[in-house]
Amino acid sequence: MLTCNRLAPSVLQQQNAPSSSKHYDIKWRKLRREKVLKIDLPDFDERRREEKMTPDEMRLKMKKDGRLPPRNFMERPLNIASTGGLFEQYVPPEGDGKSSAISKDGAKQRLTELEKRGKSYMELRKIRKYEENFDTKEFAQQAQLIYIEAHKLMEDVKKNEDELHDRITEHAYPQMMFGLELKSLRWNFIESLEPPRVVHIRTTELMGKENLYAQVTVRMHTKQTLAIYDRFGRLMFGSEAVVKDILEYVVFEKHIVNEYGLWRIHGKIVPDWMPPREPLIKSYRKPAIEPVQEDEPKSEVVEVEETTQPNLATA
Repeated sequence: MLTCNRLAPSVLQQQNAPSSSKHYDIKWRKLRREKVLKIDLPDFDERRREEKMTPDEMRLKMKKDGRLPPRNFMERPLNIASTGGLFEQYVPPEGDGKSSAISKDGAKQRLTELEKRGKSYMELRKIRKYEENFDTKEFAQQAQLIYIEAHKLMEDVKKNEDELHDRITEHAYPQMMFGLELKSLRWNFIESLEPPRVVHIRTTELMGKENLYAQVTVRMHTKQTLAIYDRFGRLMFGSEAVVKDILEYVVFEKHIVNEYGLWRIHGKIVPDWMPPREPLIKSYRKPAIEPVQEDEPKSEVVEVEETTQPNLATA
């Protein structure tokens, strides 16, 4: 059975047409041009030539290439984890911790504290915008635990430095660690004479209204022991056996806008009426004293005059 494949006349003409009569449409010229990409090959010798250029030649070349002149400084990222100090510092009443609430001085203290609580309640509302469950009584207990953990970690700073930064701000760290190099710290918390309580709350804005920092002052009246030994093991300050009553006003700070912010120790308020701290007993190296060599005594020559004695026999 014979079969015949019949092709369309246009297909036959396209197959049999000579190459010289091939038609190129102008509208495809742009697409044919975009098929080829011109790439500037790197010139490895250009850097050597730039090193030999004068400043004027280098400026003209950079202007021709569309490059900006290099900057002489590098911008570093800025991270403000804490403020630089205490703002609107709390002023403790004179005689606090010594006078009772029944006495005249104690009644004055309660009255002045009531006058200062108005602004603290206003600042407390700002904190509760970011921490809905913030309670002053619970925070005072939490602050005391942070205080105890921080002082326990200070006994071995090299081992617990990262954990210590989670409980102490960058502002308070150098102040609390000053003078403790090559020394041993022994600190113990005995008990609380009075429950810790919040006495002062303040917030501040830093580099913008939405960047808020909060500082809460907690009053702590506790019993503690503290002893500091030098590198030779000699006692410099305090004693591990003597328990003392300590009244402190500790300021805790937090970047409340930060979701992962932590309450940390930011500083301590030392009122003017507080008694001065005992001085440190320092040990010094005994200087090497060379023995003084005394000069040998000079032998004195005594001249004896010859005297003629009378001859008794002849006399």
